[in-house]
Amino acid sequence: LAAVAIYLLIQKISQGLAARPSSQPGAADAAVEPDVVVRRQEALAAARLRMQEELNAQAERYKEKQRQLEEEKRRQKIAMWESMQEGKSYKGNLKLNQQEVESGASTSSAVSKSKPNKKPLRGGG
Repeated sequence: LAAVAIYLLIQKISQGLAARPSSQPGAADAAVEPDVVVRRQEALAAARLRMQEELNAQAERYKEKQRQLEEEKRRQKIAMWESMQEGKSYKGNLKLNQQEVESGASTSSAVSKSKPNKKPLRGGG
């Protein structure tokens, strides 16, 4: 019974030692480690720089898009103001502008259907 207990104890200890990294490969890694660490840090810095440049480019594209939208809104406001000065309905003009934009954006041209001539409900008299 004691021999079995000693055998199990030895097995447990040997598994624990096998799980730990041995000291010899660690010493070899320690000699090479500073170079590896420096290379890894340089690669990390380069990756951060690339990501920052990409982010800056995206921000520039977004600012340009926003500026164009603001310019378009300003032009619409000027057109509305001019139509109001001429005495036209600015809301109707805005609707016409939106229809022009929608018709220009759509590629399919809709054929307008003409209504058939209907007789008036009331007589001419």
